Amino acid sequence: MASESSKLQPIVRPAFDNLIVPLMISDHNSERADSWAQGVRQTDPTCRLKLSEMSDPIANSSVVIAATAITLLVLFLPRVVNSTTWRATVTPLASIIGSGFLVLGPILKHGFGEWGILVMGLLCGIAYLFGEAIRFNIAQYEQYKKQTLQGETGSLGAIPGLAQRLESLASIALTIAYVVSIAYYLNLFGAFAVSMTSVDDETHARIVTTAALAFVGGFGWLKGFSALERLEEGTVGLKLAIICGLLVGFVAFFIERLRGDGLYSSPDIPFDWQTLTVALGLVITVQGFETSRYLGGEFDGATRIRTMKMSQWISTSIYVVYIALTTYCFTDDQVPESETGIIGMTQLVAPVLPVLLVVAALAAQFSAAVADTGGCGGLTEEVTGGKVKSGTAFLIIAAVGIALTWVADIYSIIAYASRAFAAYYTLQCGVASVFARRQGQTLRTLWYTALSAFAVCIVIFGSPAE
Repeated sequence: MASESSKLQPIVRPAFDNLIVPLMISDHNSERADSWAQGVRQTDPTCRLKLSEMSDPIANSSVVIAATAITLLVLFLPRVVNSTTWRATVTPLASIIGSGFLVLGPILKHGFGEWGILVMGLLCGIAYLFGEAIRFNIAQYEQYKKQTLQGETGSLGAIPGLAQRLESLASIALTIAYVVSIAYYLNLFGAFAVSMTSVDDETHARIVTTAALAFVGGFGWLKGFSALERLEEGTVGLKLAIICGLLVGFVAFFIERLRGDGLYSSPDIPFDWQTLTVALGLVITVQGFETSRYLGGEFDGATRIRTMKMSQWISTSIYVVYIALTTYCFTDDQVPESETGIIGMTQLVAPVLPVLLVVAALAAQFSAAVADTGGCGGLTEEVTGGKVKSGTAFLIIAAVGIALTWVADIYSIIAYASRAFAAYYTLQCGVASVFARRQGQTLRTLWYTALSAFAVCIVIFGSPAE
């Protein structure tokens, strides 16, 4: 005779009653869930799953899929797709959270413990300050552009020579940063490509990365990227939808923890000079807002300034919530210490999440690499005065990326990319300081000079996570 516990029971938490139609599950399905959990332990022992620690896999998978599908539908509504504000916001937003979201959870959990939330907030704050300098530059260039279009000399005069020289150096720095970030994207691509296979190891990940770099460089050299660049448009919505689904799943998991065994606290980890330098080496994970600086052909200055702010506010909210949930919902043993640790971590939440994350990671990292390679090729041709054609630049980018892949691990590449972008921010803050001085704004000049000096510290002291 069936016991009270064998009766059909609703599996959707009250907080999500309005999100999807409540589903029902029986003991038969509960046994399948137990079997699934045991299978996860066998295929990924690093997770150290315990049945008592698991959420309801079918319930949370339903919630995750529903949240992802709803977000995807909303993002592809004509009103959203055709919105100037959204289109100007989504480009920097997708760039900011595209790769960092995949690696930051495990890095901050193991490297900083409960300090991770503060570190995440500080990283986003630092990025916002650098973004403020770039927004100031956008406003200045818009004024010079308006003056030129009106055919007047104007009170502004010509763009200061020092600002122009710093911009030229910034373009060179950005080119180098692009090269390193492309290696970063495709190393993540390789790691996630093998993460759910029987050859999940560093060597096979590097082989996949090498093949991807060779393909991107060779394809760009032979045919250009006009066809492949269309991938970016489709993957941005997919990536954001899956991130939304993950966050909703984590919130459901958080509620279950509160109702069950309670939240976890991480062991005390001292915040010293070493951990500070590691934090500085993570700037690449909040980079991407500067893309608004180069969207002048599509949007006016006011739109780019406003939407860059919006993208940074949204990404900061997403990151801080994500790191807070990661910090208090999982023990250290439940978060594998690897660049793909998010897969092992999310297995506890919903069995569908690892699959969704791998799909998002492969599509997003490859499309981001293609977009940056195309941009880097054009930038290389520009800064070399046409001496190095974009096709040749594509081959150089691939060669450098392959070399980095085999001589450095993913964490070192993250630190290299962070330092390269910090060099770019150093020069952009320098440009802002020159503009401020031209206008007699002493305090603003000193502020941008101090920001530039801080960016230099990141270049010098940023170090990889161990």
